[in-house]
Amino acid sequence: MSGTPFVVDPDPDPELAEAGRLLFAGPVDFLLSAPELHHLPPADRIEVCFAGRSNVGKSSLINALTGRKSMARASNTPGRTQALNFFTMGDRLRLVDLPGYGYADAPVKLVEQWQATLRGYLAGRPTLRRVFLLIDGRHGAKSVDHEIMDLLDRSAVPFQAVLTKADKPAAGAVDKVAEALKGDLARHAAAYPEILTTSSQKHTGLERVRAAVAGLLEL
Repeated sequence: MSGTPFVVDPDPDPELAEAGRLLFAGPVDFLLSAPELHHLPPADRIEVCFAGRSNVGKSSLINALTGRKSMARASNTPGRTQALNFFTMGDRLRLVDLPGYGYADAPVKLVEQWQATLRGYLAGRPTLRRVFLLIDGRHGAKSVDHEIMDLLDRSAVPFQAVLTKADKPAAGAVDKVAEALKGDLARHAAAYPEILTTSSQKHTGLERVRAAVAGLLEL
């Protein structure tokens, strides 16, 4: 995929946009939390997951996408999500909220356990169709993000970059971050060639993410 030019915020196909709206407006039910790999549910349907550094705004984005204020736990304490949280969306799809990586206010041994579980899931889940990799729109990709990208390259798991907190930087700053991100992603074979920018607070860009998820059900 890395040989394909990257585009930012392409307009979604109207049919996929409507399919995404209906998908996320439908039932979204908590299934289970998996602190270790042996707790994972059966790999019997398509899964998409949301991953990102701690405090990137992942819980806020998932809540905004689903229109549910507390579906994914948001916290002022980075690293609070300590397990892979699985949600069912209808009978064909699971949404997976991964633990934040890069920082956690917890003992080192416990953090290492979370990271091993996260990496094991990303590297070996046969029904994982795409990782939505959240990047802070204020700062761009950091070295820990590239470590995850490298893992996804090695595992041949497609990932799509989603810039969060696009309402926070000054005007035009997110455009510069997105432009720099194009170069970063071009070095990663598993990167999907569309970058999406979002703001959970302003509810911008959500329809593009919903459409991207709905499109995976059509493949």
